[in-house]
Amino acid sequence: MAEQKTINLENGLDIDVLQNTVNAIQEEPELGKCRFHVTNKWLGASHNCTTVSSFYGAKQEIAHNKPFELHADEPAILAGQDQNANPVEHLLHALAGCVTTSLVVHAAVRGIHLEEVESEIEGDIDMQGFLGLSNDVPKGYTDIRIKYKVKSDEENTERLKKLAEYSPVYNTLLHGTNVDIEIERK
Repeated sequence: MAEQKTINLENGLDIDVLQNTVNAIQEEPELGKCRFHVTNKWLGASHNCTTVSSFYGAKQEIAHNKPFELHADEPAILAGQDQNANPVEHLLHALAGCVTTSLVVHAAVRGIHLEEVESEIEGDIDMQGFLGLSNDVPKGYTDIRIKYKVKSDEENTERLKKLAEYSPVYNTLLHGTNVDIEIERK
């Protein structure tokens, strides 16, 4: 009779897979160096599409099971067709997804059981900066607020807030990063 493998699940995640990844990176830190990349194409007006098909990690290029397309547009008030979320809404989505994933994964590794996790995120942008109407107004978000509702044991609340702070997107927004823009003729 075939032997059945027991999967060690916490919060829906295979803890053994996570622990194997952690162990491998501890033994060989180069495995932890990743490079994520996307392509974007303008489709007309304010509509553009980003395609995600692979990333570099574990010292190799790794293809996703299928390419993902992320469309962006602008609301009608900014001359868009309002067919998709706009880029600053995508940023809030990236933040929500990354903080939630970080919270859930780090909780699972620490044996913190979660039944439900929901969040609301909002951010403030003054359009005077983006539209070039004022040099004194920032062109992007000035404040972002995240409010989580988590169904878990009450003693986990403060621990979960600290675990959410492992999010790469959160840390990129909080501490900034270098961005180099290069434009060449096609």
